[in-house]
Amino acid sequence: MCPHLIADDDRFWSLVPRDAGLHRLSTGGLWTEGPVYLPTTGAVVWSDIPHCRMLSWTGATGTRVFRRPSAFVNGNTLDVEGRMVHCSHGARAVLRTEPDGTVTTLLDGWQGKRFNSPNDVVVRADGTIWFTDPPYGIASWYEGYQAESEIGACYVFRFDPATGELEPVVTDMEDPNGLAFSPDGSLLYVADTSAARRTDGGGNHHVRVYDVVDGRTTANGRLFADIRPGLADGFRLDLDGNLYTSSLDSIQVFDPSGTRLGRIMVPERSSNCCWGGPGRNVLYITATTSLYRITLTARGHGLHW
Repeated sequence: MCPHLIADDDRFWSLVPRDAGLHRLSTGGLWTEGPVYLPTTGAVVWSDIPHCRMLSWTGATGTRVFRRPSAFVNGNTLDVEGRMVHCSHGARAVLRTEPDGTVTTLLDGWQGKRFNSPNDVVVRADGTIWFTDPPYGIASWYEGYQAESEIGACYVFRFDPATGELEPVVTDMEDPNGLAFSPDGSLLYVADTSAARRTDGGGNHHVRVYDVVDGRTTANGRLFADIRPGLADGFRLDLDGNLYTSSLDSIQVFDPSGTRLGRIMVPERSSNCCWGGPGRNVLYITATTSLYRITLTARGHGLHW
């Protein structure tokens, strides 16, 4: 059994092999975030936000600069057509990389006001784009450009590229951050990481879960799990609805009821993760300066396999 694998429940071992090795693939970042796997090329692309760049890695090429400057992009995902969608702190916008490599601004504000700093993004199977808008990119000059909030609150938004409709769908959080859908799209999980910004020792460390109503909005928000130590920055789900979330010292694994099954210990503070590999059973982890990989038994939920 590997010392970096800690089970709280024996069901953990049905998801994570007892001998699964954690491998560092790349390092040299300042705060790495937003990994996304590209099935067509086998590349992982991720953000190094303070360096204002995006990086890519494959087994054949190693680490390369994917884009610099990156407009302080944070979260990345793929849409239903396989195009990358990005949350930009610097542009305060949601961007998309087109097949020819050009970058399109999908939207940069709501009701005539600029977003705070779009942070993380997921695409539902119906093609709608859901993203969080906390203030981290405008709170200082480290991950964007310091500024005052124009909206005056932090929401989760739903954008329909087909109709242009943009509406807030979660409005009861302090600092919504990572988000992900359940495999059937009926549940939306959202992290609230306001403890990262609070100086009084308060704030939130938790993940909340919402029912998705008619694919258009949410209801019945409730606590899913309190994440300690650290915060649930970004996360993904497997095909059985188990949630794999970043925290201060590990990727923590929770079953659909919110029971923690175990931890994949990481040498640095983790920020996010994504599924990849031909079998969709490789978990790529961004953690402070580095990109890591671990091969699991569980298979991840994704739109493109």
